[in-house]
Amino acid sequence: MSEDQVPVGFIGLGQIGGPMAKRLRDWPGGLTVFDVFTEATEPFARRGITVASSPAEVAQKARVISVMVRDDAQVESVLCGTDGILSTATPGTVVAIHSTVEADTPARLAERAAAHGVHVIDAPVSGGAIGAHGGTLALMVGGSDEAVDLARGPLERLGTLVAHLGPVGAGTRAKLARNLITFASFVAVGEATRLAEAAGVDLALLGDVVRHSDKVTGGPGSVMLRATTAPLPTADGLHDIFVHTRGLGEKDLSLAIALGEDLGLDMAVARLALDRLADSLGVPHTATPADTDTPGADR
Repeated sequence: MSEDQVPVGFIGLGQIGGPMAKRLRDWPGGLTVFDVFTEATEPFARRGITVASSPAEVAQKARVISVMVRDDAQVESVLCGTDGILSTATPGTVVAIHSTVEADTPARLAERAAAHGVHVIDAPVSGGAIGAHGGTLALMVGGSDEAVDLARGPLERLGTLVAHLGPVGAGTRAKLARNLITFASFVAVGEATRLAEAAGVDLALLGDVVRHSDKVTGGPGSVMLRATTAPLPTADGLHDIFVHTRGLGEKDLSLAIALGEDLGLDMAVARLALDRLADSLGVPHTATPADTDTPGADR
């Protein structure tokens, strides 16, 4: 059986899972779907796609199965429950967990699945509903080379970046780090908009400015260029660029803090950012072993 003839399944057809599954509707090997809510499966049934009555029935028909349910308990139930995937899965089946779960859950479930000859990979996604509808998600994948290769065809239908980050669990750890950036930045946005509002700035137009400039600069991801979090040696090509960034950032954060103080605002996020910016960029103000140990470093 060729790679694109492998039958696939999708369990969990919610806000993200539903659009993801739609990317597989014309998969040559066929698609089987399941959701506990009948209304979620109706659009698939109308197109003649097989709707299963349980995860076990999905596993009877599919060899690569995506799971996009709410939390750890639901993932475990779908995989290991009485009517779960493992009760009927053929050895060699690959189960891709797209749900964001606890860091150790994928490896724990992979061990249980291995007793049935079933591979588990974790493949959480980034890009939200827009990315799910457009097939432009980023998938952060953890698992063996063999299992990831078996699932790669269907995964590539779901997103434009399939990043195999390491063994099972690596994808989930990456997703937790990715979401830290997202939600911590939301806190910074809250403080920034309070500052802007108190200063009489039009918040809607400020939002336009932020979205516009992030498209140009790449936003927080634009500084994620280092292979390690260790301080940058002075000979590194990024060093002087990040020192310049540090100087601009510290100046602008200090100005924002001063404005906040004038307006009677608590600028906790800005103060923390000012305190940690240099270390976060890898260019602390104090000399580091990385500087002194680097032959030919430009002083």
